[in-house]
This record gives sequence, C-alpha cells and structure tokens, in this order.
Amino acid sequence: MDIAQVTRIAQNSALVVIDVQKGWHDPAFPPRNNPAAEENLASLIDTWQAAGRPVVFVRHDSPKPDSPLRPGQEGNDFQDFVEQRRGKGAGPELLLTKTVNSAFIGTPDLRAWLDAAGIRQIVVAGIMTNWCVDTTARMGGNLGYDVIVPIDATHTFDAVGPDGEALTADALARATAVNLHAGGFARVVRTAELLG
Repeated sequence: MDIAQVTRIAQNSALVVIDVQKGWHDPAFPPRNNPAAEENLASLIDTWQAAGRPVVFVRHDSPKPDSPLRPGQEGNDFQDFVEQRRGKGAGPELLLTKTVNSAFIGTPDLRAWLDAAGIRQIVVAGIMTNWCVDTTARMGGNLGYDVIVPIDATHTFDAVGPDGEALTADALARATAVNLHAGGFARVVRTAELLG
C-alpha cells in the first residue's frame, strides 16, 4: 500500500523539528516519557532529507537566566543526532529561533517561509509534546495548515498542576494527542505511518 495515499503526505510537506536541544538532559527535569522519541525523530529527519522535502530546525533561545536552554551555554545546542543531520538534506532547510512556545513566533517568520514555498502541510515533532509541539501544532491548524503530529516522535516530562496534582509524562502526552485530534488541530499518527 502506498504510504502517501494512506497518510496523504504532500511532496513538499515540511518537517518541523522542535527544540531537540541538549538542555533537556539536565538532571533537574522530572522523569520523561517515550525513550524512543530520538530514534523516531532521527528516522523522520533522514526520510525527509532523502526525499528532498523541507526540514525546519527550531531552537528555543530561552530568555530565562536559570534555563538550561538559554543562549551561550551547551544546553542551547542541538542534540548531537540533530546537529549531525543539519545541512545534509537534498531539500530546503531552515534554522529558526524562538523565545516562546510557538515556532510561528520566531525568527525568521515560519509562516512567511512556508507560504513563499507553497507549503500547506507540516509535520510537527520534537520536545515537549504538551508545550512547544502542541502550541506550534495548534497555531498551525488555526492558520489553515494541514498539520500532522507523529506523537511517538515527541516526549515530555512529568508535571504538577496548580492544585498540586501531578500528572505523568505519559498522561500528558495522551491528553495532548486527544486535544489535538478532538479539536481538529492536527492528525495524530505514529512515526511508522510517515516512513516509506
């Protein structure tokens, strides 16, 4: 069966790789989920690059002085498996930096870049599932893009709510998948569905 037919992947579908940076390995972060996220991300990048499809690498330049993702320190750098793949594709590539959750509010302007290239479909993956991946996917859906989120090419961390109730990373990832799907923001899939 043709994977493009099953998943309706456009020839110029852009892979948006969100915040896969070394700072997420900081031991101060709570437990995470999905240990296969990096392997799935690497497979997606390799597949997109081999097909000559566009890839957007997004880096979070945190303005917070105590953040491991702030510029000028190693935590701001892309993880090695991502850095080793940058510039290796046959298609267009963009490096985008941001200081907020959405990649649509960054430099250069993601929407302008996508629209100038006639790109109407984006695949959003990376870190964290329920923060920057979710926000970028929602905003992309609101802007009229066909958004696909391979949920197993993302990961997040346990978190505590305002009432002190803790949710596991797995619970947060499942809730994010349900919200994106039920709200019509994105099609939530598995990485294998996107790999030909």
